[in-house]
Amino acid sequence: MAYFRISVGQDAAGAAPVIRKIEIKDIREALEEGLNDFWAMPSHAAFLGLVYPLCGMVLASAPSYQNALQLLFPLASGFALVGPFAAVGLYEMSRRRELGLEISWKYAFNVLRSPSIPSIAALGALLLTIFAAWILSSQWLYTALYGPTPPAVFVDFLQQVASTERGWLLVSAGCFIGFCFAAVTLAVSVVSFPLLLDRDAGALTAVATSIKTLLKNPVPMALWGLIVAAALLIGALPFFIGLTLVVPFLAHATWHLYRKVIVRDPAQEHPAI
Repeated sequence: MAYFRISVGQDAAGAAPVIRKIEIKDIREALEEGLNDFWAMPSHAAFLGLVYPLCGMVLASAPSYQNALQLLFPLASGFALVGPFAAVGLYEMSRRRELGLEISWKYAFNVLRSPSIPSIAALGALLLTIFAAWILSSQWLYTALYGPTPPAVFVDFLQQVASTERGWLLVSAGCFIGFCFAAVTLAVSVVSFPLLLDRDAGALTAVATSIKTLLKNPVPMALWGLIVAAALLIGALPFFIGLTLVVPFLAHATWHLYRKVIVRDPAQEHPAI
């Protein structure tokens, strides 16, 4: 029963989420509305956004202590794979503002009392599994090209990557594998977490709806994925500090993208806590 509850949710008997066909202008509007949310509650968003650069810096420094410098880039870039799960509290902030309710960072933690929290946790575990698979794939690729011995000096390793055929193969193959993992993550999570926060639809319904959204709107969703990837890259460059601005902005924009893609059904929506 517990597995069934997580998979299908309490609202499974209700109407399936209706997916709209959106255009490029809707992506632009979602970004504008996300920026408006960020400006309306910058202190709260920045506070929550600190989680990202702090975790990012921990991930970046970990390899130096574990003799695994070759995993520095996979760890730093792969952290974005779990971003949709970690941003659930920020979706709640946008949801409360949309409903005209009080907004404060403390309300971001109301998601822990959401009826959908088992499904949200299950979907979060899925993203963590994808993240782990990305790290294992990166290690396998490095071992296949360089052998089991990790690099001793990071600067020397960078020089090898930048100036040898083997290094170019590592970068090109790594980017392709990373793109595949990112595409899977986008497909299963582009609207699934906002949907679960909004309705108790169940993890399977949320993932299916997210994939259908991608298939129905391939061009806008591809553009959205590129925007998210570029923004995260820019935010990560100055030692991850830029993520304090980029991640909250993207999280708020994701909520508004969800509203544009999924037809609203007040009868199935969770009341704000």
